[in-house]
Amino acid sequence: MQTLANFGDGGGPGPWILFFPVIWALVIGGGFVLLRRSVWRGRRGGPWRQSAVSDDSPIAVLGHRFASGEIDEDEYWRRLSVLNEEFGRKGGMAQG
Repeated sequence: MQTLANFGDGGGPGPWILFFPVIWALVIGGGFVLLRRSVWRGRRGGPWRQSAVSDDSPIAVLGHRFASGEIDEDEYWRRLSVLNEEFGRKGGMAQG
């Protein structure tokens, strides 16, 4: 601490030496924020976050038909139980 007290006499670097850790913390924090807002944002919808049913699968088509009113609720549940056995999330391939 003595060198900081005598910075006017040429005895040390002075109080400016304390700003270097602050500057490095700001640079690292700024880099983290920049990466988080740009690069990592696009990875949120990665393969681990995608829905289990793709948009062109029979289950999705059935859901769209039910949502548009083409089929009623009873028919939706009946067909969904059949499709879950064939294309569902449980086994993947039908066992025969």
